[in-house]
Amino acid sequence: MTLLNIAADYEHSAGHHNMLQLIHLRWIAVFGQIATIALVVVGFDIHLPILSMAFVLAGLIAFNLASHLRWHEETRVSNRELFFALLVDVGILTAQLYLSGGASNPFAFLYLLQVILSAVLLEVWSTWVIVAMTSACLFGLSLFSRPLILPPEHINGMPSLYRDGIIICFLINASLLVFFLTRISNNLRRRDAQLADFRQRTVEEEHIVRMGLLASGAAHELGTPMATMSVILGDWRRIPELQRNPELLEDLTEMERQLQRCKSIVSSILLSAGEARGESATKTTISTFLNALAEEFRNTRTVENFQFQNHMEHDVQVVSDSVLKQMICNVLDNALEASPHWLALEVSSDADRLTLQITDRGPGFLPSILENFGQPYQSTKRRPGSGLGIFFVVNVVRKLGGVVAARNLAEGGALVRIELPLSALVV
Repeated sequence: MTLLNIAADYEHSAGHHNMLQLIHLRWIAVFGQIATIALVVVGFDIHLPILSMAFVLAGLIAFNLASHLRWHEETRVSNRELFFALLVDVGILTAQLYLSGGASNPFAFLYLLQVILSAVLLEVWSTWVIVAMTSACLFGLSLFSRPLILPPEHINGMPSLYRDGIIICFLINASLLVFFLTRISNNLRRRDAQLADFRQRTVEEEHIVRMGLLASGAAHELGTPMATMSVILGDWRRIPELQRNPELLEDLTEMERQLQRCKSIVSSILLSAGEARGESATKTTISTFLNALAEEFRNTRTVENFQFQNHMEHDVQVVSDSVLKQMICNVLDNALEASPHWLALEVSSDADRLTLQITDRGPGFLPSILENFGQPYQSTKRRPGSGLGIFFVVNVVRKLGGVVAARNLAEGGALVRIELPLSALVV
């Protein structure tokens, strides 16, 4: 999915939230019109064409019910649909003003509410159309409308009635604008934050692709010299002078073990790139996979005290994945570098989630690293490429639908917690 498509989805999602806000605003308008008509007729004894205004109000209620039913199911709202909804609101307001004095009605200033909402919600061309429509409606109401029929005792007090109406209209406009524009602005900020997060993830994934290509190429290039080294080490083992020297034999064994580890890493890189060197993914269980990983880590790393605790109550079948293995080993290697004397891996699960906790007794994370955890090149190591390990870990976990969290422990050391959905791993 391209960035443009994702941006359009976020735009439509924000439009859906804004459409729901308009529906809520319309319900307030319904109750507000009912209350206003009742106050004018009962409180001020002003005659209004109640039947005609009731028909307009019924149309508004019917339109809002239809909008609620449609946008409850449909979540993609475009600019044109928001534009049409605001046009309907302008039309309803115009009809009610026509029946209640036209431009002389102080509630004509509610047109400003429609204009401001359109400026916030709509594209520029749509906003200018709303401005033109409201201006045309207001001009038309100044020429054509049903005049208000005032009782004799209110004729001399018309200026004071108009003043009171202006004050009430201002309070309504101000209250609705503050309440709804705040919520609409939150929707727009949420959309912008989602877009910014997606752009950042796109940049990170492009970085991973470039690093993956480089790693795959390097793995191919390393295959030949490692095969040559393997042959040479095999020849050395048959030399009589070396066979009689236990110290050299021990060093030779260690070199062969480390070379085998290098071959395993290269094979994993090529397997992740879809270019397996004869090895293939196998069906296993999550406990077997993790137990084997812990045993291999203990045998191939120099660690004084590595504690592995498997608290899984229910085992499930999975396909052994070299990417998952590399990701876990990456966290363990980082922890081992910070705490070479003690390291712990604790595994647990519930019905649908696998949890891994890696704990060390090192100096812990710097606050700046915790604040930007998972960003590339966030490291205290002063060597090229430092800080990519956790970056890869976070991206692999995110691809699997999981989360990574890190924190420093009060007693010293650090804890990295990885949560993965089992549905992403099971057969």
